[in-house]
Amino acid sequence: MVEALENKLQLCVTFIVEQLELRNHHIGNKRPPPFFLGINGVQGIGKSFLVSEIASLLEKALFRLHTVVISIDDFYLAHADQVQLAAAHPDNPLVQHRGQPSTHDLGLAISVLSSLRAGREVTIPAYDKSAFEGQGDRVPQDEWIQLNRSGHRPIDVVILEGWCLGFSALDDAELTTVWEEARKGRNQDQEYCGRLGHNRLNDVKFVNDALKGYDAITNQLDALIHLDAEDPQYVYEWRLEQEAGLRRDKGCGMTEKQVVDFVNGYYPSYELFTRRLRAGAFDGRKGNQLRLVIGKERDVKEVVLV
Repeated sequence: MVEALENKLQLCVTFIVEQLELRNHHIGNKRPPPFFLGINGVQGIGKSFLVSEIASLLEKALFRLHTVVISIDDFYLAHADQVQLAAAHPDNPLVQHRGQPSTHDLGLAISVLSSLRAGREVTIPAYDKSAFEGQGDRVPQDEWIQLNRSGHRPIDVVILEGWCLGFSALDDAELTTVWEEARKGRNQDQEYCGRLGHNRLNDVKFVNDALKGYDAITNQLDALIHLDAEDPQYVYEWRLEQEAGLRRDKGCGMTEKQVVDFVNGYYPSYELFTRRLRAGAFDGRKGNQLRLVIGKERDVKEVVLV
């Protein structure tokens, strides 16, 4: 496990430094804005821990890059707004809880990222997933983290991580085709293990339409690292491992059934949007995306520059 982490860390940091050098070469001698790096990966793949290790290494003497880490989870809707969204679409199981595109405060996210790019003082929200018996809520604003305060060291790198980061919406015809294929697989194949085919087209379309607004986040990124599960089904076992660890170490955590139900709520988006992400999140830009194919033991199986 340690060897797998070190391999991923080396690959990621090498990519980041190369991307920074290319960006700075184009800018010239003037002070560049922060470099925005996105990191995408399914739940349980080790994304958050890897991000913390990357940030720590970039801060050290070899690079001395002041690095800030933000999660797209920090921009989930406040609890009252999530309840309102769910009530407005009571028959859509995909928006009855946080997670899918449409359950983030895009206005807040874009405002924060724009302020960071411009070097303006800004406060970063935080989200408490344990609030309201696990439904979650945004923490009070006086507990948000202040950045770019006067006299503080300028930010060199902003890392934004999230499970749906870099996803892009499908057009209606492609969405319908992918959904119909999943539906057919569910009806004809007893071994169908996806979740897309268990959802109605209109419910999936609601999420897809909401995702169009997330392009404004992707457009902020200078580069992206995609931790791509070799088999998306690994997410179930990885999340079960995480929750078992929480139950063992802290005496709390989801049951196996709760984990399966939780992952089921996200899985349709993996089926819909992963293929396009593998081809590249940046329209017309090549070489700014690193795809690491991750095996069941979380080791790197393949390295692809997109």
